[in-house]
Formats: sequence, C-alpha cells, structure tokens
Amino acid sequence: MAYMREIVLISDPQVVSIPIEENEEPLIDIRGRLRADDRLADPEGAFALLRQGLVERLEQAQAQLPSGYRLLVVEGYRPLAAQRKIFEEYSAFLRETFPGISPDELREAASRYVSPVEVAPHTAGAAVDLTLCTEDGAEVDMGTAVNATPEQSNGACYTAAPGLSAEARHHRKLLGAVLEHAGLVNYPTEWWHWSYGDRYWAMVTRAPAAHYGPRQG
Repeated sequence: MAYMREIVLISDPQVVSIPIEENEEPLIDIRGRLRADDRLADPEGAFALLRQGLVERLEQAQAQLPSGYRLLVVEGYRPLAAQRKIFEEYSAFLRETFPGISPDELREAASRYVSPVEVAPHTAGAAVDLTLCTEDGAEVDMGTAVNATPEQSNGACYTAAPGLSAEARHHRKLLGAVLEHAGLVNYPTEWWHWSYGDRYWAMVTRAPAAHYGPRQG
C-alpha cells in the first residue's frame, strides 16, 4: 500500500545519522499540568516525565482543542533498559511469527512499532504517546487502541490508514492539527506517537540536529 511504502522508519540511516546537540532541558512531571493515564504507570513515575520544551508545546496544543476535548497522555519518558526490553520482545514475536525473516528485515519490521534503543525518542523524553478524551476522561474513538501493533490492528494503527470510521478519522485529524501547530511531528506507523526535539523530528523538519538525546534512568 502506498501510504506504507512512503514512510521513513526511525531505524533509517538518514534518521540515525542526525547529530544531537543536547540542550540539557530537564525532564519534568506532567501531572498537574496535563491529564495523564496510569495504564503504563511505573513505580518511579517515569511514564509522566517529558522534556520541558515538549510539555510547553503540549500545553499549547491543549489550549487549541475545541471545548469538550482533552489530551490524555499515556506514556512519555522510557528508561533505556525498558526500551531495550520492549524492542527485544517485539523482535522475538516477529521472529516467531515470520520464521524466514532475515536480520535486516527483522530490524526494519520491528522499527515500524518499536524504536531501536540507540535512536528511541522515548529514552530522551522527547516523545509522547497520547490520545484524546472528553472532559470527564472517556477516550474517544481513534480507530484502534493506543499501542495496537500492526499485526493486531491489520495496519489500522498507521496514522493514514484507510478504512477508518468517519469519527475516528475526524479525531485523528483533530489531534494531528493541534499537535502539528504546536511543533510536534508524528511517527506515521503509530497515530498516538508524537515527538519534538528528537532525531525523527529533526529529519521531518530538516533541523540540523536533534535537541534531546537519551537520558539515563
């Protein structure tokens, strides 16, 4: 399908080769500033941490939403060990599902859904997984659940996937409009994944370097 072939994956050399000019912005807790969901909450609260510049842009996006809608943050910062574990587990699932897959094909396929640890924007606090909800916290129809894999959703997790309901398409466009206006970019294989200041953002916006690199945690 054309909408899938045109996507530059986060593992692509043109993304990986982008330099990082770390600006040392702190990771800050979004709770109390934005609505956070606790489905992926960890004891240390890493899921609710994001770089300051990203939080400010999310607040700008929140202010642009029509009455009755709120951003709902599902996950932000992800420690390096957690990112590595997720990538390895998904790679193992793909290896079992597609026994003849080559190492290069495996890495490319895994990168549709999970970033390799060396380039993962979540480990920099530069990416956020989020959705829309109503004022009372009820999630709206976005076509798939947050974090639905390409296999589970038959590709409907792709931001531009065809065949969505009119309501889901409307909500994806609404989410995209306010986040893009605030300066974020989307990873096209995951409608819920948006970032600012990371290498993928730099590639899309043609910035000379990323602002944020991995943080230990």
